[in-house]
Amino acid sequence: MRDEAMGFGRIVRDARGDIAAIVEEAQATPEQMSIKELNPGVYCFEAGWLWQHLPTIPLSPKGEYYLTDLVGMAVQEGHRVGGVLVHDTRETLGVNDRLQLAAVEAIVRQRIRDGLMRDGVTLQDPGSIYVDATVTIGQDAVIGPNTHLQGATRIGCRTHIGPNSIVRDSTIGDDCRIEMSVVEGATMENSVSLGPFGHLRKGAYLEEGVHMGNFGEVKNSRLGPRVRMGHFSYIGDTNVEADVNIGAGTVTCNYDGTNKFPTHIGEASFVGSGTMLVAPVNVGARVRIGAGSVVTHDIPPDSVAYGVPARIRRVCSREDSSGDKGEEKPDARPGVDSTGD
Repeated sequence: MRDEAMGFGRIVRDARGDIAAIVEEAQATPEQMSIKELNPGVYCFEAGWLWQHLPTIPLSPKGEYYLTDLVGMAVQEGHRVGGVLVHDTRETLGVNDRLQLAAVEAIVRQRIRDGLMRDGVTLQDPGSIYVDATVTIGQDAVIGPNTHLQGATRIGCRTHIGPNSIVRDSTIGDDCRIEMSVVEGATMENSVSLGPFGHLRKGAYLEEGVHMGNFGEVKNSRLGPRVRMGHFSYIGDTNVEADVNIGAGTVTCNYDGTNKFPTHIGEASFVGSGTMLVAPVNVGARVRIGAGSVVTHDIPPDSVAYGVPARIRRVCSREDSSGDKGEEKPDARPGVDSTGD
């Protein structure tokens, strides 16, 4: 009985059935302890009477002041005290320790999950999914097992998240896919795919159609439409324009130990695998950078560059850089990565 009562005081009624007093559990007699009508600690007082009587509450034997003593005081003064019965006891659960807190959290989380499923969201293995009340999810989204959606997060329709993912304070568009990844303080527009094992940090913004492969990380950067970012890459403090391919193992070296510097990569450029972009640096549009290069200076548009440090080996016309004409295709040069990833 004591565990079921959760430490609540007992409602004592008189012979007519009116409330006579509330006795705290610590002060209750064995007879009073058997009372099943409990006080969850929700009150409504006439304000003027309350402020007048608060200073008169006596000190209890435990050295505490019990607000519930006001009920007995009101009855002694001839006031009528009414009660409201709650039929769903979960509405009045008290939290006095970590066990009770966990029980209440489980109820609230289940209500959130129930509401989402009624609104057309698929939760795979609902019991393993944690969703804050501040999260909104569009219809026909699918949330995989062991996924945590936290804070001010908005998720669009038909988006798949999980399994094993965390999305915090982020905006995710329609038709996106996040698999075994962490997204925090970031934005993904429609039809963006991330992971597995990707990490979007604060300020990351992925425009429509971006694909970011496994073990990639983006921080405080904007990736333009249809950018493809290879695995094991880091992009920080960078603006990447549309249709850029970032090869596996590419790193923007944005921090010199004291300050952080920006990088810009122009549209339709190809960054070969294992490239180091030492900021501040500006890569023009339609540039091709060979695998394993270390870029320390700006590269003009329509150029081919490779080496350590990277040097401009050829500046082409736009027709040449697209491969429509020209004597030498950029990906035929030594050291140029042509994997397309």
